[in-house]
Amino acid sequence: MSIFDVQGSEMETSPLLHETTQTKQKTPLPKLQIGILMLVQMAEPIACMSIYPYINQLIRELDITGGNDAAVGYYAGIIESLFFISESLTVLKWSRLSDRIGRKPVLMIGLFGVGLSMLCFGLSTSFWTLVVSRCICGMLNGNSGVMRSMMGELTDSTNMAQGFALIPITWCFGGFFGFLMGGTLARPQDHWPNLFAGQFWAKYPYFLPCAVAASIVSVSFMFVFLLEEATTKRKRNSNATGEQLSEEYRSNESPSENMANVPVPLRSLLIRSIIIPLANQTFLAFLDICIFALMPLFYSTPHYLGGLGFAPQTIGLWMALFGIIDGLFQALFFAKIVDRLGPKRTFYTGISCFIPIMVMFPVMSWLVFSGGADNMVSIALLFQLLLIVAWDLSLASILMFITASAPTKNVLGAINGMGQMTVSIARAVGPMFTGSIFAFSKDHNILGGHAVFVVLCIPAVGMLWLAAYLPKELQNRDEDE
Repeated sequence: MSIFDVQGSEMETSPLLHETTQTKQKTPLPKLQIGILMLVQMAEPIACMSIYPYINQLIRELDITGGNDAAVGYYAGIIESLFFISESLTVLKWSRLSDRIGRKPVLMIGLFGVGLSMLCFGLSTSFWTLVVSRCICGMLNGNSGVMRSMMGELTDSTNMAQGFALIPITWCFGGFFGFLMGGTLARPQDHWPNLFAGQFWAKYPYFLPCAVAASIVSVSFMFVFLLEEATTKRKRNSNATGEQLSEEYRSNESPSENMANVPVPLRSLLIRSIIIPLANQTFLAFLDICIFALMPLFYSTPHYLGGLGFAPQTIGLWMALFGIIDGLFQALFFAKIVDRLGPKRTFYTGISCFIPIMVMFPVMSWLVFSGGADNMVSIALLFQLLLIVAWDLSLASILMFITASAPTKNVLGAINGMGQMTVSIARAVGPMFTGSIFAFSKDHNILGGHAVFVVLCIPAVGMLWLAAYLPKELQNRDEDE
C-alpha cells in the first residue's frame, strides 16, 4: 500500500490536534520560557552561519584546490555537508533520549559540541582538520529536533503559529549576527593590524570569528539551566515489549500508562499523517540548504566564471542584510499571514518562490557579463533576497504540520528526531550536490555555466506536487491527552 493511502488506525485519525467547531481564544505564550529557549537556540545559527562568508576564501588560502577556482565548490560543499552527515547518524538517538531523560541534558551536550567544534575549526590548517571539526559538531548535536519538541510542548493550537514563527525568526537573527560576525572578524590582521599583530593571528586568520562564536555558545549553555522541563523522565517498563506497545498504540483505546512511560516503536509512527509532513520537510530542507550553499559560492566566484566576485566582508554584509530583513518580516507578518491564508496556502506561497530565486542567479550573472551598472546588480540581488524571505514562510509552516501530526506529546521527540534525521540527510546531500553541479557546469560551460540552477528546479516542481498531500487545515489540539 502506498504511503499516500489513508490508513485506518486510531493513531492516524487522532492526531495531537483534533477537530472542533468552537473558535478558541488565543492562549498567551509563556514568554519567559520561550524567550530563554530562543536565546539558547540563537547560539547555533550564529556559530554555524559564521563560516559561510569566508569558507570559500579559506579553501583557496589552504590551497586545497591547487589554484583551481572552479573546484572550490566541490570542497566547500563537502565541508558544509559534513555537519549534516554526522548529525543524521545521531540526531534520532538524541531526540529519543530527550523523551526519556529530559530535553535539557541533550541541549547542553549539543551546545558543548558546537562550541568545541568552532574552536577546532578556527585552528584548522588543513582540509582534514576542517573535516574533523565539522563531524564533531554534527555527532554531538541533536538540538534542532529537541527545541522543536520543546516549542510543541510550550504551545497549543491557538498560539502555535506565533510560537513556531519564532524558530525561523531566531535563525534569521542568528544568521544575521553570524554572517556579519564571520565577514567582519575574518582575517583581523588585515583590518586591525595593531591590535592583532602576533604570529598567532597570521597562522590562524579565521580563529577570531570562531572564538567569538564559541563564547556565545558558552553563554547559551548557562541559559539552559533556566529552562523548565516540560516532560518528565520516562523509564522503560520491562514487562512491555515493542510488539505490545505497537499494538496498543494502534488500538482504539486511549494510550495507557505504559504508553506515557515507554518510547513508542518507530514503526508505529510510519503512517501517512506523519510521513507526509516529514517528506515535505525533507524536500524543503534540501532546497533550502541548496539556496544557502549557492549564495556565498555565487557571490565569491570571480567575474570571469559568472559570479559576483565579492570579498568575504561583502558576502557577510549582504547575507546579514538578508537575515535582518527576513527576521523582521517573519516576526511581524508570519502569524498574520497564517491567520489569513491558513498554514497550507502559506506553505505553498513560500515554496512557489524557489524557481524565481533560481532564475535570479543567471540574471545577475548576465548583468555582470554585460557590464551592467553596479546598482542594477544590487537591485537584482536585493530582489532575490526578498524572494528568499517569502520562501522562508514555508519553514515555520511545515513545523506546524509536523507538530499537529503527533498523536501524543510523548512522541514529539521521536517524530522531530525522525524529521531532523531526514532533514540532516537532505542537508548533507544538498551542499555537495549543489557545489559539484555548480563546479561541473562552470568547468564544462554547460548551459553557459548555469546548469545547476536548471537542475535544482526539478525537485522544486516535485515538492509542489508533494505539498498537495498536506491536510487542508490544522485541527485544534486536545487539551488533555
